Amino acid sequence: MAAEAVGADGRVIGVDRAAVDEPLGLAQVSTLEADLGDPGLPQLVTQALGGLADVVLSDAAPKLTGIRASDRALEEELLEAVVKLLPQVLRPGGDLLLKILEGPEAQAIEKGLRTRFARAKTHKPSASRKGTSERYLLARDFRLT
Repeated sequence: MAAEAVGADGRVIGVDRAAVDEPLGLAQVSTLEADLGDPGLPQLVTQALGGLADVVLSDAAPKLTGIRASDRALEEELLEAVVKLLPQVLRPGGDLLLKILEGPEAQAIEKGLRTRFARAKTHKPSASRKGTSERYLLARDFRLT
């Protein structure tokens, strides 16, 4: 969907810890096998894009252990990695769509993110599984300060 949205002249860069099993076969799509917390990731992303991103989409989620405290800590770590990346990869005025799982840690990060964007709202898609705590934060017009 992202490739269709950017068109033939746009670029989509996917980041995942695991290699993509099968290449998508789309010229405007590239994948990077990396951890969101890797210090060299921002440079790899901006090189692959040829500059800063207009939009950051993050559907990142930790592998759940079933231990609530551990799972929340892993979710918080992922969200913090995305927050840390934003000033390095997202252009001023850019947008963010971020998956967030319910919990006090995520709420604190969401509150901080809302101060970095002109507008932000959360949405729970109807396609989400029943009982899931996931929702998405759509934040528009990124501000560096």
